[in-house]
Amino acid sequence: MSEMSEEASPPEGIEENSSQITYTSYRDETQLGPIMALIDKELSEPYSIFTYRYFITLWPHLCFMAFHGSECVGTIVCKMGQHRSTFRGYIAMLVVIKPYRGKGIATELVTRCLQVMRDSGCDEVTLEAEVTNKGALALYGNLGFVRAKRLHRYYLNGVDAYRLKLLFPRPQDSASLQSNPQLWQGATHYPAELKEEAEEERSVSFLRELPENSVSFGDVKGLESPAEIVFHLSL
Repeated sequence: MSEMSEEASPPEGIEENSSQITYTSYRDETQLGPIMALIDKELSEPYSIFTYRYFITLWPHLCFMAFHGSECVGTIVCKMGQHRSTFRGYIAMLVVIKPYRGKGIATELVTRCLQVMRDSGCDEVTLEAEVTNKGALALYGNLGFVRAKRLHRYYLNGVDAYRLKLLFPRPQDSASLQSNPQLWQGATHYPAELKEEAEEERSVSFLRELPENSVSFGDVKGLESPAEIVFHLSL
């Protein structure tokens, strides 16, 4: 969902270390309008005010804003909650306006949310990003996210998405990572769910490559997943 660019130059007056950028967590409803305006202007997906209020009202501590002076130049909106057997964080929206991209603002916004999620006991964090969004993919890759699944025509504009996933280290892994201040980078455990998602995606790719009309509904009726269908066809 995020819109990133590593090639944009900072506007005149912004120092190379971005020391003039300040960050704050969501405070009250007076900040909702600027957040909505910023996201609606920069992201390709439309959101209603109810969507914003769902995220920001329930998880205000997972919404951060970046300011240059009094101007909001970036924001991130997230949530967290139980998902199956894991406690999962989710990055819903991330925006930095074009003149301010490539200066580490997005990384700082994501890092702040990841720290809150980790401190709150999240096991993992997920998000979706357009497969064509090289800036966002590079940003999240540098923070330790891996591509767990490709989602066909996920966005309204018809573009595919990658589901990205970050797994926080388990307590027993922490000792070996104490020298790394960003403990989520290089997380070492990848549970069965991630393996299953990767296998599912390989199965979907296999089915897409089959000749048209080579598989009838009768061949796969009653099978619940692409992986089951591939196994059935291989018998």
